Amino acid sequence: QVQLVESGGGLVQAGDSLRLSCAASGRAFSSYTMGWFRQAAGKEREFVATIRSGISTRYADSVKGRFTISRDNANNTVYLQMNSLKPEDTAAYYCAAGPGTSWMRGQFPNAYNYWGQGTQVTVSS
Repeated sequence: QVQLVESGGGLVQAGDSLRLSCAASGRAFSSYTMGWFRQAAGKEREFVATIRSGISTRYADSVKGRFTISRDNANNTVYLQMNSLKPEDTAAYYCAAGPGTSWMRGQFPNAYNYWGQGTQVTVSS
């Protein structure tokens, strides 16, 4: 069983930066594929970024070049550095964990077994 706890959300202005953190409990964190998803009000959950057990990463086109996903396996934490934030980035952001094989389908929510409770990011114009 893996428990995920996100933090770092808040209210910022367009152009600002935020760093989200996701702390994971449980063993074998380094073997998990980790992902970030977001869900805006009235919309479906959408893929943001994923990182496999090594350093390979993948991003949604909408955040490529602005967001960076990283992980600290020693501290069981995954991060999402968000720069040049836009109002359309406003959403609840969720951290997800799945087995290593999740990487192949890492842009799909059903590739992941565990989810955090979410942290709200609001970007004002």
